Amino acid sequence: MMKSVLDINHSILAQAWHWRGSGIDGRDPDFQPDDLVSQLLMARGVARDDIERQRNPTIRNFMPDPSIFQDMENAALRLAQAVEAGEQITVYGDYDVDGATSAALLIRLLRMLGLNAGYYIPDRLMEGYGPSGEALVRIGAGGSRLIITVDCGAMAYDALSQAKAAGLEVIVVDHHKCASELPEAFALVNPNRLDETDEAASHGHLAAVGVAFLLGAALIRTLRSRGYFATRPEPKIMELLDIVALGTVADVAQLRGLNRAFVAQGLKVMAARRNIGLSALIQASRLTRAPICSDLGFALGPRINAGGRVGKSDLGVRLLITEDAAEAQDIAMELDRLNEERRAIEGTVQEQAEAMLAGQHNRAVALLSGEGWHPGVIGIVAGRIKEKTGKPAIVIAVDENGVGKGSGRSIAGVDLGAAIISARDAGLLVAGGGHAMAAGLTIDADKIDALADWLDARLATDVANASGAKALLIDAIVAPRGLNPIFVDAMETAGPYGMGWPGPRVVTGPLRIIKCDIVGKDHVRAIVAGDDGQSFKAMAFRQGETVLGQTMLHADRGRRYWFAGRARIDDWGATPKAELHVDDIAFAD
Repeated sequence: MMKSVLDINHSILAQAWHWRGSGIDGRDPDFQPDDLVSQLLMARGVARDDIERQRNPTIRNFMPDPSIFQDMENAALRLAQAVEAGEQITVYGDYDVDGATSAALLIRLLRMLGLNAGYYIPDRLMEGYGPSGEALVRIGAGGSRLIITVDCGAMAYDALSQAKAAGLEVIVVDHHKCASELPEAFALVNPNRLDETDEAASHGHLAAVGVAFLLGAALIRTLRSRGYFATRPEPKIMELLDIVALGTVADVAQLRGLNRAFVAQGLKVMAARRNIGLSALIQASRLTRAPICSDLGFALGPRINAGGRVGKSDLGVRLLITEDAAEAQDIAMELDRLNEERRAIEGTVQEQAEAMLAGQHNRAVALLSGEGWHPGVIGIVAGRIKEKTGKPAIVIAVDENGVGKGSGRSIAGVDLGAAIISARDAGLLVAGGGHAMAAGLTIDADKIDALADWLDARLATDVANASGAKALLIDAIVAPRGLNPIFVDAMETAGPYGMGWPGPRVVTGPLRIIKCDIVGKDHVRAIVAGDDGQSFKAMAFRQGETVLGQTMLHADRGRRYWFAGRARIDDWGATPKAELHVDDIAFAD
């Protein structure tokens, strides 16, 4: 039974506030920051005797033996033979960040091993997701008899059959859900294969770039055993962790276990700016400090994604593998421009989708479709709709031929990928797949309503259970004067935070709202002050028209409130200050 925080059972957003773990009250005079770090770790499922390992997650402490995964040894041996023989290899990627980073990692590693591999990234609009048989055969005709697909291929039955018939060998490196029947690949490395052992399956939360890193480690080990490094230096695969961190965070993979180690160590590599392309992208993103975890998801990742969404699909890979500083700068600037274009397109689609949502009856899954919507932004809009409704959301762009391309985002406790695969098997979809938190599909427009009804029937109970169990989880209470950079830095010690390893949420107050206004696009900014005389900035992003935003804007200036949210460092000024990103508020008196 979760314990209530400050006896708040009905906030402004009609939520109860519960302790995530046992919680800690920073107003206690005996409070120490180290106590908070231990509490944060334990509240995220860490056993007391594992705190030190989790406090500093290293690759050594979390890396499994790559050979535990099905087909890993076969894939590593075949690649080792290709390296030794100098064979022509092509890496076939996806157009999103995970696909780009997976491809870039293997290409850079093969270069370190003396093999200059090529790449192929399909066009989102012209070719769609995943490998096509035509493209694979064309690559083979160009001289690559060995092809590695990354972040795709787990369900590419027809394409891989065509490749096999053409005499090609295809190694699939993926993380999306698999069916019991696997496509005809030379090797299929995927922790989400149904025939994996429990140990291997426990790594099913890896992004494709994480699986690619494990394959790279297995390849180096195989080459070492064959004496390949007797006359040449062994590559330092750890230098590629910056790419792994970017793909892992941008793909919203759960940051637990090995993924936390990937991101924690990858951020250290990224701070050194060894990758010319990433360095240029950091500069184009106008980051003046070393990137932190949230920057990967909100600054760097979206710019690489913009290439595949509204520009040229291969820009991300080209940026991450280039050794030419001038080329890197040009690509990074182009991606920054495309990201602005993407935002404008996204805003139009989101506005239309939200208008449609207002007229839709209460479904378990918000399913919205529109003719002429740009398929490159539907995933982002689905994520926005999910956040707005608290339910899974699918957004479908229908083209002039009546074919819809859809992208979905889910909530914790609802496996959307499995539902989409079942809908495909039931004949509702032309194609579809994904993982628990995200999915993609292709559907004939005349079956969209039937899909909505089918998802209602299948997921209503799961969505109700997930929504019913929802409460705002709190990690700590801190006095207004205690909300300072030292406190924020102490909390960051338990990071990096992300999906599956949620950032800490604190409560502070009681607070009076001194000033409040709208800034930017629908963001609410408030200056609040505590009884101890401490004042700071509180931001509620995209909340201008919501109950939370309107309450803040029109609050009685004499009334006191408890504020719940994420403490952050505002480093725009000369002196870093703490601010609060608001999730909810409640009356203090």
